[in-house]
Amino acid sequence: MTQKFDQPTHLHAAMAGYRSVVTARRAVIAITGCWVLSFIVGLVPMFGWNNINYLRRQHNSTYGEIIITCEFETVISMEYMVYFNFFVWVLPPLFLMLIIYLEVFNLIQRQLNKKVSSSSKDPHKYYGKELKIAKSLALILLLFALSWLPLHTLNCITLFCQTCNTPMIITYIAIFLTHGNSAMNPIVYAFRIEKFRSTFLYIWKKYFCCKSGRALNRSNTMNIERSCSKNVI
Repeated sequence: MTQKFDQPTHLHAAMAGYRSVVTARRAVIAITGCWVLSFIVGLVPMFGWNNINYLRRQHNSTYGEIIITCEFETVISMEYMVYFNFFVWVLPPLFLMLIIYLEVFNLIQRQLNKKVSSSSKDPHKYYGKELKIAKSLALILLLFALSWLPLHTLNCITLFCQTCNTPMIITYIAIFLTHGNSAMNPIVYAFRIEKFRSTFLYIWKKYFCCKSGRALNRSNTMNIERSCSKNVI
């Protein structure tokens, strides 16, 4: 009898603790901080870490105008791209997120493997839902790694092996992957998470299919009810 009520109580306490920590204000601050930090990291070359001094030395020009080829590797310093961008802002967060996800999967799997009474269905539903969300986010992390690591690998080759010649087609494919990564996330969210899919359909029908507000509200309500009945998120 004790086991029957302890587990749901523990789940409710955990959810209440999560809501007390992850508030809307803190989420906005965290998102804003990520964007500001990204702008600072991306604008570092404009603050002086670029190839302009190297190009001036090549052309024996100190302050005069120089004509350069408008190419990424000509303007941007590979030391910045490898040492600062890749080794500081890509690899460490990637490994950290990998460790966190492994721990999350391990924790959820341990909770799912626990024996609970047959009348207590909340733990399996709750942790099963969390497992599905964790898998979706892990897929996004995997796609990020597959999209960005090729280009950073090519940058490392350019910096450490200056005699190596990389075919331009490989460089173009790597650049295409980095740009395509931005389009992958909404697709993954839409296919993996019901609420995102419902929201995307709502926006599509409202702005592209020109459906009336009443029909959209009725369709959106039905999608939300279906999502809740499936207990996806």
